[in-house]
Amino acid sequence: MKMEAIVHKQKTAGDGRISFPTLHCWNPDTEIITIAAQVSGKRVSCRIAYTDIKTKFSEIFDTPLDSVVKYRNEVEAAARTLIENKKYEKDGSIKISYADL
Repeated sequence: MKMEAIVHKQKTAGDGRISFPTLHCWNPDTEIITIAAQVSGKRVSCRIAYTDIKTKFSEIFDTPLDSVVKYRNEVEAAARTLIENKKYEKDGSIKISYADL
């Protein structure tokens, strides 16, 4: 009986995978929260206005970043959909709106 090795091809950067490292920041001047996405090995900034989070969700916390941590799954899901649909801004970022949540 002859045995053959099965080789699984490893995915590499550029394979279309989307992940979300735990990176986020708040700009008090623009009142925009930015979370990071990793898309095919490249960093993409995903921005959402704090007013959209306050409008969408009833429970808001002391700081904008606490609110985005609480609703991170929803924000990431919206960002993932926009990335998959290639809805990039001219600068390569993703703009998440209230309607996207």
